[in-house]
Amino acid sequence: ALEELSIISPLKDSKLTKDEIRILSKELNISTYKKPSFSCLATRIPVYHEITKEKLKMIEEGENFLQDNNFNQYRVRLHNNMARIEVDKKEINKFFSEEMINKINLKFKEIGFKHVTLDLEG
Repeated sequence: ALEELSIISPLKDSKLTKDEIRILSKELNISTYKKPSFSCLATRIPVYHEITKEKLKMIEEGENFLQDNNFNQYRVRLHNNMARIEVDKKEINKFFSEEMINKINLKFKEIGFKHVTLDLEG
């Protein structure tokens, strides 16, 4: 897709590894040097399903909300009108309070998801 759209990827073209980029970022005081790696939001949509700006925006808002609530490793996957939330197994226990469940459910429905689920495999 990148080639089809003639997208330029300077870091990829530089032949630097992820570790080298992190080291250089740390030396340059770029705050994202220790940020967990995340794949493109389009990977959260099942194969053969249409990718739209609206869907990507919903996913992004959901993931931003999880980040704002102190989750470190997470994904929001979109299945039709359902959000399937994945978090690191070490963080899954954060969901098991009535307050957090209600907070996430309310926000995700406000974003536009009809159903909100938690993937128990992490």
